Amino acid sequence: MTIQVVPLGAGQDVGRSCILITIGGKNIMLDCGMHMGFNDERRFPDFSYISKTGDFTEMLDCVIISHFHLDHCGALPFFTEMCGYDGPIYMTHPTKAICPLLLEDYRKISVERKGERNFFSSANIKDCMKKVIAVNLHQTIMVDDDLEICAYYAGHVLGAAMFYIRVGEESLVYTGDYNMTPDRHLGSAWIDKVRPDVLITESTYATTIRDSKRSRERDFLKKVHDCVADGGNVIIPVFALGRAQELCILIETYWERMDLKVPIYFSTGLTEKANHFYRLFINWTNEKIKSTFVHRNMFDFKHIKPWERSFIDLPGPMVVFATPGMLHSGTSLELFKKWAPNPKNMIIMPGYCVAGTVGSKVLAGEKKIQIDNFTSVDVNLQVKNLSFSAHADAKGIMQLIRQCEAKNVVLVHGEKSSMGFLKSRIMTEFGIPCFDPANGETVSIETTHVIPIEMSASLLKRHLIRQSEAEPSMSPPSSGESSDDSTEAKRSLPAEVRPKDTVLIQGMLVIDEGKPIRFEEAEEVLQKSGLAKHRVRFEVRKAYNATALRAAVEEADYYQSIGSQEDSSSEWNSDAFALDLVYVALQSAIGNHVALARDGSAIVVRSIRIRAPSVTEVQEKGGLMIGWDYQDEDLATRILSVVTLALASTR
Repeated sequence: MTIQVVPLGAGQDVGRSCILITIGGKNIMLDCGMHMGFNDERRFPDFSYISKTGDFTEMLDCVIISHFHLDHCGALPFFTEMCGYDGPIYMTHPTKAICPLLLEDYRKISVERKGERNFFSSANIKDCMKKVIAVNLHQTIMVDDDLEICAYYAGHVLGAAMFYIRVGEESLVYTGDYNMTPDRHLGSAWIDKVRPDVLITESTYATTIRDSKRSRERDFLKKVHDCVADGGNVIIPVFALGRAQELCILIETYWERMDLKVPIYFSTGLTEKANHFYRLFINWTNEKIKSTFVHRNMFDFKHIKPWERSFIDLPGPMVVFATPGMLHSGTSLELFKKWAPNPKNMIIMPGYCVAGTVGSKVLAGEKKIQIDNFTSVDVNLQVKNLSFSAHADAKGIMQLIRQCEAKNVVLVHGEKSSMGFLKSRIMTEFGIPCFDPANGETVSIETTHVIPIEMSASLLKRHLIRQSEAEPSMSPPSSGESSDDSTEAKRSLPAEVRPKDTVLIQGMLVIDEGKPIRFEEAEEVLQKSGLAKHRVRFEVRKAYNATALRAAVEEADYYQSIGSQEDSSSEWNSDAFALDLVYVALQSAIGNHVALARDGSAIVVRSIRIRAPSVTEVQEKGGLMIGWDYQDEDLATRILSVVTLALASTR
């Protein structure tokens, strides 16, 4: 079975996210965004890849939108109303509420200000949103009899979700944009251990590991304060919802604490919209916002006022949060053109900028920027790049892969060079395949086929009992041992001694024509079939230092009590004392769970035999032989660990 992934956008690129997947015979579009670096037909994905004849509704089973940012939803009205897709569209409730507002702002800038044609209308946006089906977090939606989807919290912005998609035994997770670090108003992304066949993850910051959030906040506030104290203006380009609220809460708290009087402005109307949405969807915020919301709305800012265009020529310092975040249009671009020539002023870029936008040129250090065919700007103001982006960094991406236990990874929404570095790191660290396809490139991923088998409950119980006997004791500490000592002792155990989250069941598969495949105890199958049983046995040698062993024995209380009974002239038998030492350790570790037997020259536990080497075996002095049958391999592993610890002091 095969899962196919084709990026129509965001393949080795940031922007225009649109991923086409085929899973279990179902075709699904993940996101439908626009590219902020283009103003021609390249701003939208190439939908002709899906169908040359325009029958998109027949070709696609559904469209899923991860969140409201335009690079993930900006092409949706174009696709539904102008290209003709009429099938189901899924997104969360906050995304459904906020999407039309951002789409309308985008339409106004593109059509009314820039005069572009062949663009969707306000009516198209409304008609598009009527096709949307809103979903709740952790709600399993059956798109049809075979296809199910489930949304998980992604952080990033209000309403952002990761989607788990399942068809039969095949599964896939699409992250959209996510953040594994909680911030001042949103929690961190989280997903169950769903073990998907394929994880499609963003990789915007594939080679970045951010410094501490507190130091970034301190640096941001210092730069803003120093600039306004020197009489300069500060412009902070942000998107309408998301980082804007994060930075507003931060700077509002600082202004209040420092009792500063320098005015702070926010693009007109956005504060009111943010208040409305955060009040409406308060359950999507973090616990601190929820707990204080009844008494005080964190988004009712005392120092931050609505921006008006007439303020642009006012004297004196000011701080302005202006949209959009990449300086490609709107208030932020207008302010940048006005303030860029003055070296006293400052621009702080708090997030990622797509290649081709004015923001990316500013970050690249260009001193003269061509805005359009008629306008160029001399850049003399101070440029600062402080990453307050709500995207996962390299550490966060690795954390998510580990959390969901993906079997294959596909990187999208990142730059090619960064993807290559992260790709090699994922394959090295996790030992799983990783892909970074370009736009239009198809990745075919083979998935494992699940074959159901029947097994008796009694067989499972027997192996569970064996597993528990092979695991270390989890009993509470004795009266003379503190809980802290017990915890420390457990931490000091080697990895192979700790309990496992899987159970090894040994037996035989029985395949009869016309009957379900059965898993049975080997002895039962051999008896029924009349076949002879073969015994597989393993044996290893555990070395020790005989001199160090004797010193340890002479100091031990156990041996001091019997030392007077021993004839001091008798020959020192290191193997016998080594067996004594191991026997005491085994009694302490597993004696309450499994029976141990001791004779003069060996310790026996089931099929496991710990003995001194015979005179016919050529062994260097100082070593015990440990042998076991294959069916006791788990218990043998546990015993080998105990023996290793017991003899460690003799080396």
